[in-house]
Amino acid sequence: MEEVKITIIGAGVIGLAIARELSQVFDNILVLERNKTFGQETSSRSSEVVHSGIYYPKDSLKARLCVEGASLLYEYCEQNFIPYSKLGKLIVASDEKETEYLKELYIRGMNNGVSGLRLLDKADINKIEPNVNAVSAIFSPNTGIFDSHSFMKRLYYSAKDSGVLFSFNSDVNLVEKKNSGYIIGLKNEDYRFFSPIVINSAGLYADKIAEMAGINIDRCNYRLQYSKGSYFSYSKQSPVKVLIYPVPHQDLKGLGVHATLDLGGRLRFGPDAELVDRIDYTVDISKRDFFFESANRIIKNLDREAFTPDTAGIRPQLKGGGIKDFMIRNESDKGLGGFINLIGIESPGLTASLAIAKKVREIILSSLR
Repeated sequence: MEEVKITIIGAGVIGLAIARELSQVFDNILVLERNKTFGQETSSRSSEVVHSGIYYPKDSLKARLCVEGASLLYEYCEQNFIPYSKLGKLIVASDEKETEYLKELYIRGMNNGVSGLRLLDKADINKIEPNVNAVSAIFSPNTGIFDSHSFMKRLYYSAKDSGVLFSFNSDVNLVEKKNSGYIIGLKNEDYRFFSPIVINSAGLYADKIAEMAGINIDRCNYRLQYSKGSYFSYSKQSPVKVLIYPVPHQDLKGLGVHATLDLGGRLRFGPDAELVDRIDYTVDISKRDFFFESANRIIKNLDREAFTPDTAGIRPQLKGGGIKDFMIRNESDKGLGGFINLIGIESPGLTASLAIAKKVREIILSSLR
């Protein structure tokens, strides 16, 4: 039986970043992707925001990897001529109750090591964005946007140039523990191979891959739920020049309908958060009133008729209440040494991708010592 040293399941931005990172240390790496090319699902359906790390609990993987990842991402974009812009972001409060939560968020961001944060009053806000409705705000100057498609393309070719093999249209249907590794099987193909190290970065299907490997995903709290986020674009000239976010939901299941700009200056609003039981990327036109009302709460003088359906994405959220962290671990304590799970990699996964890849590299190297 043919042997592959490292198998990566999934060629979204996380799988691509891991492939590039590991190719600097190992050879004989294979990436399996069920779609016809890389980055076809969650990775290509986002607001392309480089997050600062302000939202997440101190010492959580989301906080640490977001802060580290943002720095790595800007550096990588600079070195590889990938378009980006540090526009800055305002997180705005519309009343005194939200202001109190905003202060807690500011302290959390400072504790997470986010640099440059400032608390603003109404007069300060008006100097930056006179068209914003807010009594107070946090200004995050290092939040930005970037071309995520160019980023993924560069990761792909970098990994490929370093010898990583990519197999597209390859849908995994078998992960079987065998001695010191795993037998991997592919759907609709009479082909199996052996791999000592398997990295599960399958995104929306990561819990299914974990289940194939023999993990009870309910007992381990690995089961995912699909959270659909729709976007509406604004057909008129943007009345703002920085990113505008409302105070987030307390459980961080969503950051609220916010205003983002792309590199061409086009304004978009979203995403909302809707739990769904199937993958469907259509945007419901009947949501326009909700998007307008949500956006009108934070930005003045918007035109309802300028809101047009744009794109939608699906986030792989871990089920259950409370704030959920990234799940990144070698499953050796389950008798599955060399099987590395990445589950629930939702926002800020894009920002954190390079830092996540470094963490996976450290997990593998420590297991080989």
